[in-house]
Amino acid sequence: MKANKLAYNAEELSQVLGISRPVAYELCRRADFPAIRISERRIIIPVDALQSWLTTQATEKAAL
Repeated sequence: MKANKLAYNAEELSQVLGISRPVAYELCRRADFPAIRISERRIIIPVDALQSWLTTQATEKAAL
């Protein structure tokens, strides 16, 4: 996987986060997750948006 990619697909997302592919697709269906559907079968996740989302999630969970 290229280190300087601008966006991941669902398969790459699963590898980067260490989760299964079905869980990656489940994340992509969440309203608060930064997935972009570019066609009926193609979803991309911008790397910067993913990092921001992860930071937000970690901060919100730590505040609980």
